[in-house]
Amino acid sequence: MIDEATFRRESDKALTDLRNALIAAEETFDDEPPFEFEDNNGVMNILFADGSAKFVVTPNTPIAQVWISAQSTSYKLEWSAEQSAFVLPKTSEPLKPLVQRLLREHLSDNTITLN
Repeated sequence: MIDEATFRRESDKALTDLRNALIAAEETFDDEPPFEFEDNNGVMNILFADGSAKFVVTPNTPIAQVWISAQSTSYKLEWSAEQSAFVLPKTSEPLKPLVQRLLREHLSDNTITLN
């Protein structure tokens, strides 16, 4: 487990990178994007235009994890020193590729890309 200062620094970087990727992905749609990103005091919300669901991404400092609530599931990502990223232990997926996969699955749209 990483110390609190390292967690805060690395989670801030990871969430800023994810936020920027989500905003860029929203802008790739010619019409109304199928999702909208909102940041509310460090809690990231991904809202779907059809009102079908909401994904929530938030850091959990006391246990040094980044949590994602999506598709009726809680994903708890831990810091991987080897990958220098927050990853889902079960699949080793880093944060951004995991969110990309969840968006693609939820929207049935494999063209969504988070760079």
